[in-house]
Amino acid sequence: MQYLDTRAGRISLPAFFPDATYGAVRAAGFSCVYASGLPGLEMNSYHLMNRPGAKLIKSLGGLHGFTGYRGAILTDSGGFQLYSLIRENPNYGEIREKEIIFRPDMGKEKLTYTPEKCIQAQLQYGSDIMMALDLCTDPSDPDEIQRRSVDLTIRWAARCRAEFDKLTAKMENKPLLFGIVQGGANPELRMQCGQKLEEIGFDGYGFGGWPLTPDGKLWEDVLRMAADAMPEGKIKYAMGLGRPEEIVRLVEMGYDLFDCVIPTREARHQRLYVMNPQDANPDGVRRPDGKFFRHLYIMDADYCRDAAPVDASCDCELCANHSRAYLQHLFKANDPQAMHLATAHNLRFYGRLMELLRHE
Repeated sequence: MQYLDTRAGRISLPAFFPDATYGAVRAAGFSCVYASGLPGLEMNSYHLMNRPGAKLIKSLGGLHGFTGYRGAILTDSGGFQLYSLIRENPNYGEIREKEIIFRPDMGKEKLTYTPEKCIQAQLQYGSDIMMALDLCTDPSDPDEIQRRSVDLTIRWAARCRAEFDKLTAKMENKPLLFGIVQGGANPELRMQCGQKLEEIGFDGYGFGGWPLTPDGKLWEDVLRMAADAMPEGKIKYAMGLGRPEEIVRLVEMGYDLFDCVIPTREARHQRLYVMNPQDANPDGVRRPDGKFFRHLYIMDADYCRDAAPVDASCDCELCANHSRAYLQHLFKANDPQAMHLATAHNLRFYGRLMELLRHE
C-alpha cells in the first residue's frame, strides 16, 4: 500500500478529498468527514482570499485553527478560478507574462496575483498540501496557446518553488508543494512540462487542464499522457475529478489523489450512491463497464413506504438508523437533516470505494 505523509498525518492511497470551498463541507459537519474514512479536504484559495481573507485566517491559527478541522488540508493555487473568470469575460482581467491581473469590478479595483503571492497566501492558510500557480487551458485550444501555457507554468512553478524555499527555510515541519502538468492534448508538451517540473522538484504533480470531452466524457487519452509525464514514485493528483467510475479508471492510469464536488452536490439533489453486491460483481469495483454501483433517487414514489436502508451494506449514520421512506419524508418536509444525512452517506460511499481500491 502506498502512503502520503503530511503534517496532518499519514494518508493511505488512493485517497479522495471532498471539496470544502469556503472551509466547510456543505450540509455536513467535519464529523461526517471523519466517519466517512476520508483523510482530508480540498479548500479554495481564491474564494478564501476574498472571504474572509488570508490575513484573518492566519490570525486565527490558519485553516486548521479557524475551522477546527483536524485532517489534511489541500489548497489550490487560485489560478484556475482566475483563468476561468477571465476566459468567460476578458474584461475581468488579463494573464501577463509575470502575473495575473484581475478586475472583478470591471476596471475599478484590481488584484495582481503572482506566483509569490500564491505561495504566501497558502502559507498563511497553514495548508498541508499546496499547489503551484499554473496557466490552465482547454485541451482543444490551439498549440500556440498550449505552448504559452507550458512556458508560463514552468516559469511560474520555478518562482513558486523559490518563494516556498525562502519562506520555509527555518520551518521544521514543512507543507508539501505540488506542481501542475499542462500541455493540452499534445503529448510532447505534456512530457516537456513534466520533465521541467521534475527538474525544479516537487512533492507531487497535478493534472492541469479541463479533463472532460465536449460531450462530458472522461478525456482518457489526455489524462493518461499527463500521468505518463509525471515522475514515477511521486504523487499523481487528478485535480477536480471524479465520479466513482472515473476514479477507478484513473487509479489504473496511476493517479493517487482525487477531489471534486460531486458526492456532496449529488446528495443535495437527492441522488445517493448504492454499492452493488460484490458477489454479483466478480471484478469488484474494477469492472470494465464501471457498474459496481448505482444511483438511487430518493424522491421516487417507490420509496415513500420503503423501510429498507438506502444501502444495506453501508455503515453510515443514515443507513445504520433510518429508512429510505424516512429520508424521503425529510426532503419533502425541507428538513435540513435530509441533506445532512444524504451527504454523510455519499461521503461514506467514497470512503468505502477508496478502501476497496486500496485492498483489491
